[in-house]
Formats: sequence, C-alpha cells, structure tokens
Amino acid sequence: MELKKVKKTGISMEKKRKFTKEEIIKILDILDFTYPNAECALNHENVFQLLISVILSAQTTDKSVNVVTENLFERYINAEQLSHADIEEIEGIIKRIGMYRTKAKNIVDTSKMIVEKFNGKVPKEYDELIKLPGVGRKTANVVLSVGFGEQRIAVDTHVFRVTNRIGIGEGKDVLSTELSLMKNIPMERWTQAHHCLIFHGRNCCDARKPNCKGCPINEYCQANPL
Repeated sequence: MELKKVKKTGISMEKKRKFTKEEIIKILDILDFTYPNAECALNHENVFQLLISVILSAQTTDKSVNVVTENLFERYINAEQLSHADIEEIEGIIKRIGMYRTKAKNIVDTSKMIVEKFNGKVPKEYDELIKLPGVGRKTANVVLSVGFGEQRIAVDTHVFRVTNRIGIGEGKDVLSTELSLMKNIPMERWTQAHHCLIFHGRNCCDARKPNCKGCPINEYCQANPL
C-alpha cells in the first residue's frame, strides 16, 4: 500500500480505507458521548448576532470574538443600527481580532444589505446568505444550522483537520471535505457531528500535538500511531 506522511504530526500512515456506515455511526456515538455539551461557542441572542459573530470569527478564536461582540452588541442592537455605524468606530471595537479592518467593513456592509434587501432580517436561503459581504460557505452553513435549525456541516479548520485525520472526511480542500462528509455522515447527524468534531479538534486532536493516547476514538483513527 502507498504510504504518506502527515507533516504536522510526524505520523506515517497507510492510505485511508473506507469506513463502513456502522463504523462511522460508532465514531459519532463516541464523540457525542465524549462531548455532550458540544454546541456553537459564539455568544449570540439572535440570528443577526450569530451572523455577525461568525463573520468576525474567520481566522480568529471564538473566545476573542465573544470579547469584542459583548461591546459591539451593546452599542448596535440590530442590522438597522449597525448599518449606520462609522466603520472606524467599529474597527476600534473589534481591533483585537485578526483582519479587523476588513471585517469592520464587511459587517457594516452586510447590515446595510440586510436592511435594504431583506427588510432587516437575515435571509434563510443559502444562495442569499452567500451574497452578503464576508459570508462564505462555512458562515452560511453555520447560520443555517445554528440560526435556522437546518442540518448542515460547516467545515472550519478543526473539522477539516480532524475528519481527514480520522478518515471519515476525504478532501484536499474545504469543499471536497464537506461533500464527502455529507455523503458519509447520516443527514440527521450533520449539525451535531459538526459541533462534536470542533470540540474534538479543540480539546484533543490538536493541529501540532494531537493527544492520541487520550483520544476516545483512537482505535478508529487512521492517523493513530499507537
């Protein structure tokens, strides 16, 4: 069999095999049991706040976003108010997070579009969401999943890394990984699987030093060196 190297972990492994449906269900069950409180870590009180928080979370930790949005949402309650905000003032509020200038412009422009085109409400359709400034596939999927209760798999850096390491995801990029997960994971478990995989990436399957010995699914993981 062809061998390949996982550079970030130094783990050598054989080319991934296909998991059976039963194995995937077992992996998901273990993750559900391990992370019973897995949910969106971004603080929000409504769908609009969720949308803004997810836009701000790109390449930044949720913890940092929660710090800045506490002040942001105190000053700007809804899309109408944020649409009239001074961008430099917004930059000052969110300055501690990455790409704050671009993000400040995006959330103000997004708010304007929501007010002008959607009567002040976040659209429920994927095709409309991705037209908003700063909203890509991952952000749209999170909003649809957490905000509107749809079954979605949003692939962030944790989900991409963890699923490709385990072997339940197959993709060289975010889109191909998402499509493979949609195929491999039962639809009714997409949302919860997304949350559990993020928690697993944060708490166990670290990018540089994964805790393989303490991993609850190490017997299934195809990157497992044990």
